[in-house]
Amino acid sequence: MELIKIHSVNISEQKGTVKKPCPSIELNELGVMGDAHAGKWHRQVSLLGKESIDGYNQIANSRIGYGEFAENITTEGFPLFEMKVLDRLVCRSTVLEVTQIGKKCHGAKCHIFVQTGDCVMPKEGIFCRVLSGGTLKPGDLLEYRPKIMKIAVITLSDRASEGIYEDKSGPLLGQLAEQFFAENGRKVVVEQHLIPDDREVLQNLITAKTNAGADLLFTTGGTGIGERDITPEVVKPLLDKEISGIMELIRVKYGTQFPNALISRGVAGVIGQTLVYTLPGNPKAVKEYFDEIAKTVEHSLRMLYSIDSH
Repeated sequence: MELIKIHSVNISEQKGTVKKPCPSIELNELGVMGDAHAGKWHRQVSLLGKESIDGYNQIANSRIGYGEFAENITTEGFPLFEMKVLDRLVCRSTVLEVTQIGKKCHGAKCHIFVQTGDCVMPKEGIFCRVLSGGTLKPGDLLEYRPKIMKIAVITLSDRASEGIYEDKSGPLLGQLAEQFFAENGRKVVVEQHLIPDDREVLQNLITAKTNAGADLLFTTGGTGIGERDITPEVVKPLLDKEISGIMELIRVKYGTQFPNALISRGVAGVIGQTLVYTLPGNPKAVKEYFDEIAKTVEHSLRMLYSIDSH
């Protein structure tokens, strides 16, 4: 468990001015009470590490103090910029959710940039929104809780579920998901499920996994036009929103080379806060589909959690 010490808490009543240290801050659903940057948006609370400030002062031969980089909370003990969107910081009743790493430099509108020609906040500062309010003060410890991505992989195959042949698509899909999130610095847990081509079993399993908080749910198999291919028929009615463009792109991209790819009827969409993708059962197709889906995942997660940072 990582604990991050709060060195200073800072407020500015007007935008474009430095924040000044104060004895404590109160946080509510809008951010820091009394701070100019509070409001109904994703950058309610800003944080910057003491390490970043000290390093900047040494390089720039300056004496920039706490709050002057416009951070609400000055911390010590962990490189904040290594965090990921949706990670959390917790102190007693206060829960902050990371929504953005770094920001666009304001250039001439930033007094630090004007004074020194550079600024560390756009590179190493982070922004959060308040999930649960409370009071924070210097000396408090923030517990860092990284978001663990929960992935559910469901393979549909009558013969594989009976042990007639080995399921290769499901394990491959799990490996691809683990590799993708690891390369993006995220922790991940993958659950594998092998079931027959059964409508009721699939529907119940999808409902159970989405209710349990799966972040992404993949199915593999059952997307063709055979008598037992029922995946799209089961999944599509369960979707709150369909993401049709992903599957359309994949079918066109690979269908121009391999016409059989055009027969796949896979769908993608959202159930609650779970991203859902139905892939073919062929391992080669699984790799092709996942490579395209992966390009959209991080942005999809931001949209799903109403983080308007694009």
